Amino acid sequence: MSKAVIFDMDGVICHTNPFHAQAFSRFFEKRNLFPTEEEYFQHMYGKNNGYILSHFLGRKIEGQELLDLEFEKESLFREIYQAHVDPISGFLEFFHGLKQAGLKTGIATSAPFANMELIAGKLDLFPHLESALASEQVSKHKPDPEVYLKSAANLSLTPDRCLVFEDSFSGVSAAKNAGMKVVAVLSSHQKSDLPPCDWYIEDYSEIRPDLIHQLIP
Repeated sequence: MSKAVIFDMDGVICHTNPFHAQAFSRFFEKRNLFPTEEEYFQHMYGKNNGYILSHFLGRKIEGQELLDLEFEKESLFREIYQAHVDPISGFLEFFHGLKQAGLKTGIATSAPFANMELIAGKLDLFPHLESALASEQVSKHKPDPEVYLKSAANLSLTPDRCLVFEDSFSGVSAAKNAGMKVVAVLSSHQKSDLPPCDWYIEDYSEIRPDLIHQLIP
């Protein structure tokens, strides 16, 4: 019976958080706002743009204004990050090992599809994915399970046949809310910052494709 591995993107495939922080810093500087690294840690990493912008701008950002501000910030991110796309240590070997082991793979991110095009495109992941979902494809953001339930549907699998790699509280919560097993990638958070997971790694040298069969019996 088929099994699948679904990856979040930021902090799971690549260490993008420092570059998102740079993009937000430029975005907020234009508006005379100067969040600290501690504030980013609490209110940016793993959060969707609607929450982040509303929090830091101090009012509800929604509708067309959200789309416009999100486009401005994410364009800054892509401009900054395009020369730095670099997967977390061991990711590509692990990813291709999953394909050799006959496992299906997907990406489920809260980021815009243009960011996925940049990252998955540069790493040549698209030919090997059975599902690729970004913020435009869902109406509810993590910790709501929608993106993971839609991913399972794309993969033609029930949620209990899917294993998720996540790095944030909201992301782990979304995967667990979908009824999936979770491996935490400790790239931007510690174990104590996250809900309980089924496995923990610092990078992909610490996990092998055959472990997936143990985690999804």
